[in-house]
Amino acid sequence: MSGTSSEKEPRAVWSRDFALFFVARALARLGETMLPVALAAGLLRYGYGAGAVGLAMAASAAPFAGLVVFGGVIADRFSTRALMIGADLVRLVSQSAAAVLFFTGHVVLWQICAIGAVNGVAGAVFQPGVASTVPRLATDIQGANGAIRVAESAAQLAGPALAGVMVAFASAGGVFVAHATTYGLSALCLLLLRLPPAAPGSRGRGASFTADLAEGWREFRSRTWMWAVIVIWCVYMISVWGPTVPLVATEVVQRHGPRAYGLINSALGAGTVLGGLVALRLRPRRMLRAGSLALLAFACFPASVGAGFGVAAVSAGAMIAGAGSSFWGVMWATSVQTQVAPDVLNRIHAYDVAGSLAMMPVGQALAGPAAAALGADNVLLVAGVMSLVVSVSLLSVPAIRGLVRVDALVSRPPDTAAAPLARARRRPGPHKTGARPPA
Repeated sequence: MSGTSSEKEPRAVWSRDFALFFVARALARLGETMLPVALAAGLLRYGYGAGAVGLAMAASAAPFAGLVVFGGVIADRFSTRALMIGADLVRLVSQSAAAVLFFTGHVVLWQICAIGAVNGVAGAVFQPGVASTVPRLATDIQGANGAIRVAESAAQLAGPALAGVMVAFASAGGVFVAHATTYGLSALCLLLLRLPPAAPGSRGRGASFTADLAEGWREFRSRTWMWAVIVIWCVYMISVWGPTVPLVATEVVQRHGPRAYGLINSALGAGTVLGGLVALRLRPRRMLRAGSLALLAFACFPASVGAGFGVAAVSAGAMIAGAGSSFWGVMWATSVQTQVAPDVLNRIHAYDVAGSLAMMPVGQALAGPAAAALGADNVLLVAGVMSLVVSVSLLSVPAIRGLVRVDALVSRPPDTAAAPLARARRRPGPHKTGARPPA
């Protein structure tokens, strides 16, 4: 009986090592969601305005987006675990320095921005290794991504509330201490982690840094399903996510007050948890098609605010939107991690992250002028429509909607395209098309 169970249970997720990685990701996300509250409360207390808060946040985001591609090359050349531990330790020190500044009252904006830039560089080194670590720790990659998404969503729910309590009863410096501690604990979990050996030939090939960077670009460009998603996602960031975040905040706070905005954010976070839980159970054969259909639900969030609905209706829309976007996120992450060969996965993930984030500041910057010209409600209604357009665009690309999950291909009879595809994934070349869907 036990033998049969093991044969039919290739989807193992939980192990000692995955649990350590799971805790590390949850702690890091908890700290990251506390940081905006600490920056806003701390800088406003010392006389800085909203522009300074935005500058401090951008000081971290810009180096991350600009350098993460290079971080992908580094992660493919060296030990990802060592790089992630080093990045966590750097952020432990930098956030501790920020705590000292706030505790002593010597808060200078350029110093806070410099600390943020250090964090952004460390994040660019850390993030690419996440993609290749999950497949090395869990057989069931989708289940692992779903579990991590649930943990990160729960942390996103708890982080701002915890930071608010700490600011109220202690100070912004205390939040920075807590944030630094999350990086220290994350580094400890990663230190205790025992990773299986990396894929043969994934390091030490003697190629130059530039050659590795170019190879990563060729591998990324050769996968139509991947670059097509990123191109469409740029439109999503400009027209949907970029304007939705600031305009929803201002409209809800002005109409219903900050408590209502907190409730709606909590509903959005609860929806992302729900989407992660669904992704743990639902195993669509064409993952990106299922994810694109789920992403249609995000339109409910900006459209409900733009239509002037009440708090209850907007909260329901936010929960539905969070579930849909979370499910898409698990489908996308799993597709990347399973369809790409291990020796280029970190670099391709880095191009994915850089491309996904590139247009977000543009959308945020255009939100204000667009709202002034058209009205915030109309911009949010357009964002709802564009969310539907983005989902339909994803579904309209054959390489995206037809991409078949790897385990579904492997389970098919030998006379299908599964064997050639599996071999191609194991032995990628500069011109390999990766996991194109079978005709």
